[in-house]
Amino acid sequence: MKKLTDWALSLVFSLLATSHFALAASVLFVPPSERGHPLSQQSWPTNSFLTIAYHDVEDGGADQRYLAVRTGALIEQMNWLRDNGYQPVSVQQIIEAHQHKGTLPPKAVLLSFDDGYSSFYTRVWPVLKAWNWPALWAPVGSWVDAPDHQPIDFGGLSTAREKFATWQMVKEVSDSGLVEIGSHTWNAHFGIPANPQGSLEPAMTSRYYDTKAKHYETTTQFQQRISADIKKITDKLTQVTGKAPRVLVWPYGAENGASLALAQQQGYEMAFTLNDGLGNTSNMMSLPRVLISGNPSLQSFVTDISQTGDRAPVRMIHVDLDYVYDPNPRQQQKNIDQLIQRVADLRVTHVFLQAFADPKGDGLVKSLYFPNRHLPVRADLFNFVSWQLQNRANVKVFAWMPVLAFGLDKNLPRVEGEKGRSTEQGDYQRLSPWSPEVRKQITEIYQDLAANTAFNGILFHDDGVLSDYEDNSPQAIKAYQEAGFASSISDIRQSPEALSRWSTYKTQVLIDFTQQLMHAVRTIRGPQIESARNLYAQPVLNPESEQWTAQNLALFIKNYRWTVPMAMPEMENIPAAEQAQWLKQVVARIKQLPGGLDKTIIELQSVDWRHPDAAQSINDRQLVQWIEALQLLGVRNYGYYPDNFLMNKPALSTIRPYISSAWYPAHD
Repeated sequence: MKKLTDWALSLVFSLLATSHFALAASVLFVPPSERGHPLSQQSWPTNSFLTIAYHDVEDGGADQRYLAVRTGALIEQMNWLRDNGYQPVSVQQIIEAHQHKGTLPPKAVLLSFDDGYSSFYTRVWPVLKAWNWPALWAPVGSWVDAPDHQPIDFGGLSTAREKFATWQMVKEVSDSGLVEIGSHTWNAHFGIPANPQGSLEPAMTSRYYDTKAKHYETTTQFQQRISADIKKITDKLTQVTGKAPRVLVWPYGAENGASLALAQQQGYEMAFTLNDGLGNTSNMMSLPRVLISGNPSLQSFVTDISQTGDRAPVRMIHVDLDYVYDPNPRQQQKNIDQLIQRVADLRVTHVFLQAFADPKGDGLVKSLYFPNRHLPVRADLFNFVSWQLQNRANVKVFAWMPVLAFGLDKNLPRVEGEKGRSTEQGDYQRLSPWSPEVRKQITEIYQDLAANTAFNGILFHDDGVLSDYEDNSPQAIKAYQEAGFASSISDIRQSPEALSRWSTYKTQVLIDFTQQLMHAVRTIRGPQIESARNLYAQPVLNPESEQWTAQNLALFIKNYRWTVPMAMPEMENIPAAEQAQWLKQVVARIKQLPGGLDKTIIELQSVDWRHPDAAQSINDRQLVQWIEALQLLGVRNYGYYPDNFLMNKPALSTIRPYISSAWYPAHD
């Protein structure tokens, strides 16, 4: 898809020419009365619970430097929860439900309080005792440990010592049995330089970048630093309370798989983030919370709580980092600022951001935008842009990565075509997925991405594909034989039944490999990282095309959080008069599968790659018409590729009302 290669175009056209299947069913507009209800209007799944994250509580003005709420507001909110059927639960109840020793009540709610403010002891605890409501309190060890009268450095803000609790307060609250004491780090509640550009990222989850020495801390150094912090707060809480802490509350809500593993080694059983949604006892190590900030009115509080669990529509733009990069640092920074401002103005929810370099547009990745062990770094740029997008534009960033098209050592086995047939030479020169060494090196690239950058998900590129004449490499042939197939592709193709099984086998091999890559990423970056994979349109419309692509819509929906069908009418050479009907067919096929629309993000095109210079923009009105067609069909998750932020294409004023749910709300 990236500057779409001749190989991909030839594949698309050949699929159209050889397809024996067409879905002709017409899709009608779905009236609101026939659509599903939001999750907030449904019963919660068994053993689900809502966690609310508070910080400071003040009688007077609520100082937002400490995310404070007024005492009266807290009591109002607790009253509303009680009057509307929310039932308080303790950490112990959640752990017992996880251990199948009990079941959480409907609309279970856990109150949590971060940082260790003395207001928890003076204002919150008396209310909890009066109402017999359990809670979780997670102090920062170094702040509570500070000597009397010594100001505390609160993220650069000098704060009076009495703002924070004492260890005697922590012990007294813990002894009550009503409050669980969790860990919120000993002294890592601050940001550290995490890239050459100097981005300050959470110390508990980021590799420190030494701007003077110009290098990152090693894996060993990172593990030693985090282990020491966790051990110090664990030992102190154990000493003070007589109980080893069981709960880790991530500073800033930022989670990390490598740090989590170190915490689990020290006995932690639960970990809380600030991600959206309901928690469930089936996943105790990545539990979401609703952050209360801005001292909200009761109405705002009710809105936030009531909508917890609802899935917001995904509105995505797909961005080439190649267009951000510039050898002139000043121009590159201007490009970054322009991108971030545009994303903020569009008010989209997701950005699929290129993490590899492909300046020639030939689909063979010879360099990357992050430090790694195997390929040159064109510029250490991905982490900086991703972090800026997440924090300045408030979007989720997915790292767009190849599956097989890496320009690694020429001695590594490549995908080969059957003897006498090409592998579409010159484009998507893919490595063979059956080679252990290939898998090892690609996995290490993904591990390096996870270790050195911050992101929310992985989008697997459309190079993860195999035709019905591929792979003919020795490793692949050996694997086919071990799986019970004939020793040659020609022999396999003689039997329609064998050909079908072989196609599905190859599809599953590629899925398994991407799942291996996801496991490697999550081990380092954290369990919250979502998976997404591009899918050609023909495998959506014609299941038989799996033979020519090793892609399968049903299997993708089953195995990935997001499947991203490339529903690109011009790329598929669909006549203008038939494009609306063609989009209906794509959506109809997706709707046939359980959860289809909830697990897909339909990707449109903003460029017509058939144009000789491969840069002919689609008319903005045409793109809008496609979006309108998707909306009328009930599609809530969609986006387009590419977004040319440098040239304002598509035009911001035209596309914004259609790509953003903030500007054009979806109605259920």
